[in-house]
Amino acid sequence: MLRSKKMLLILALLAAVCLMAVPALADQLADAIAEANPQGEPGYLGIPGGPQLNVMIGFVWAIWVGWIFSTVGAFGGIMAGVGHITIYGLGDYAKSFKKTMKLNKIVTDSIRVSNQWLVGCSAALSSFNYYRAGRLVLPLAIALAIGSVSGSLLVPILTAGKISLKAYLGYFGLFVLFLGCYLFYQTTPKGQAGQKAAKQAAAAFQKSVKEQQAGGHVDMAEMGVKVQKFTPTACEFTFFGVEFSFNPLIPVIGGFVIAALASFLGVGGGFLLVPFLTSVAGLPMYLVAGTSALAVLVGMISSIFSYMVIKHSPVEWSLIGAELVGIVIGSIIGPKTSKFIPDKVLKYIFIILAAYVGIRYTTKGFLGQSWLPPF
Repeated sequence: MLRSKKMLLILALLAAVCLMAVPALADQLADAIAEANPQGEPGYLGIPGGPQLNVMIGFVWAIWVGWIFSTVGAFGGIMAGVGHITIYGLGDYAKSFKKTMKLNKIVTDSIRVSNQWLVGCSAALSSFNYYRAGRLVLPLAIALAIGSVSGSLLVPILTAGKISLKAYLGYFGLFVLFLGCYLFYQTTPKGQAGQKAAKQAAAAFQKSVKEQQAGGHVDMAEMGVKVQKFTPTACEFTFFGVEFSFNPLIPVIGGFVIAALASFLGVGGGFLLVPFLTSVAGLPMYLVAGTSALAVLVGMISSIFSYMVIKHSPVEWSLIGAELVGIVIGSIIGPKTSKFIPDKVLKYIFIILAAYVGIRYTTKGFLGQSWLPPF
């Protein structure tokens, strides 16, 4: 509980630092509003005529966001994006400023960083819960995190205020669709041929869960991740008696690329980390969520800092506050329920969500009309 409170304290401190940038945010937003000259009652971000947001909808949706991210280690930022872009209609709202792109881009950046606030909170809680359960490969997460810092700092500096919502939606969907197809390939006999250790570990884990359900005294945490060796070029660990190994330099490079893409898309990067951890590192899904969460947490902290303090991107704090409460609830439930879901089913959940989100946002961004509901 103490460690969990420390993680939440880190997010609170980050929020305090971001609030220090409020004057700059206000000036930038005020200039954009003056240029667009919208009319009506103040709504989202205080923009006249902006959407009037129901925070209870955000709270309920955030429970789902926290659960899915803490269960499969991905789709937290993507599902947060679905909520902000589609359910709240902020995507169509940003697109309405076709002739005054400054306000279009400010709302787009606001969506990107708002998504990351939710993912950062979920990642903090999930990291603690999975580490305590012995389902987090700490050296691998650290290696990914080292690479992620530079990537998540660099992209907001280069792209904030320069990406239109149409381009953002299209690239967002395209990346998700590609990775869903890749993970589907991993479920085929050919794709699973090189994942013998992951399958063996998943089977051992599932067997222990069944024994525990039957009333057996099984110490799941004791049989969890045990690091045997960790050097700059080699790491070896065991999970339920199965040995794994990797070169830490590879996830450092992978972390940089993943964080850069995730920061550009305004998401946590879990949907990129899951294929990386299952293919390159060869982990079973039961280790992916926790390891992904810690790597995502580091990237989210640095990316949020870049967006809000360096580039002065605004957020709607009343909405974020309600959503963070929902995130906490969902992120506590996720690790407790995921152990009862078969490894392959967790992958299929990822694939189905990737197909839906990928097709919907690719068509909406590049073709102007979604092929899937809501249209």
